[in-house]
Amino acid sequence: MTSMSRARVARRIAAGAAYGGGGVGLAGAAAVGLVLAEVQLARRRVGNGTSPHVPNADGLYGRTYTVPTEAPLRLTMLGDSTAAGQGVHRAGQTPGALLASGLAALAERPVELRTVATPGARSDDLDRQVALVLADPEAPDICVIMVGANDVTHRMPPTRSVRHLAAAVRRLRTAGAEVVVGTCPDLGTIEPVQQPLRWLARRASRQLAAAQTIGVVEQGGRTVSLGDLLGPEFAANPRELFGPDSYHPSAEGYATAAMAVLPTVCASLGLWPAEEERPDASRREGFLPVARAAAEAASEAGTEVTAAMPSGPRGPWALLKRRRRRRVPEQEPTPATPSS
Repeated sequence: MTSMSRARVARRIAAGAAYGGGGVGLAGAAAVGLVLAEVQLARRRVGNGTSPHVPNADGLYGRTYTVPTEAPLRLTMLGDSTAAGQGVHRAGQTPGALLASGLAALAERPVELRTVATPGARSDDLDRQVALVLADPEAPDICVIMVGANDVTHRMPPTRSVRHLAAAVRRLRTAGAEVVVGTCPDLGTIEPVQQPLRWLARRASRQLAAAQTIGVVEQGGRTVSLGDLLGPEFAANPRELFGPDSYHPSAEGYATAAMAVLPTVCASLGLWPAEEERPDASRREGFLPVARAAAEAASEAGTEVTAAMPSGPRGPWALLKRRRRRRVPEQEPTPATPSS
């Protein structure tokens, strides 16, 4: 599917989500029977013999930067098993821990991590997760959401998926938190998934990722494409970048994703150098209609999309950035001081 075609589909999905429209087919109704049969076969092969345990990474990172008069930055992870870090054995290998460690190092300030992400969650679980976040009297400074894969595999209508995600972003932004969303990964790279489901899964994943981007940007959040992080890099090194269940990322896989998301997390908090906020034409960055930016981002890992202008010749415009990835240190959490 071309970028322009994906942009049109993404606009339709996002519009349906915003105005309460019905479902928009991701892969085509004629393929539904085939997809269902292949998904059931793939599910039997994914995760066999592995534990659903997810390391508890909550706690304080960068304690050496503690200043008595300055509170730690508060980072919260929401979403599914990818956000929680299923597939690794140590807390420091989870994406939350990696992001907290990297943010602490770049901000030179401690970071308190809280994870409400739940393995198996779909976008309709974000309402519950956001309620947990907002029940805390202290709102987080930054929320990172990774969600979408289970929406595709469970055939959630994309309009419904985007509606729940946009509502979550809106509530968190209203509470004063910055929000960065890692959009739906490319499910076409999962090893047990065979053709033709592999092609259909890739198409569905990228369509949803583009629609997610529109919904998130319209609510004041930023997105980072995770699609190709489960694409060329994962396909070329599946044993290294996928975990033992051939579905969830390995420690190296999560590190790759965290390196892509960290610059956007820092930029959303005003911690990135000002000169790097300007679009760099040599890196194919620039201002685009939001649907076109969303479609391009869905095809390239680590691509950031953020709101730029509320209106233009073809509706809202966005800034598309291809930020340089930053390696993140692995660090185990230390218990955070309870809030008073």
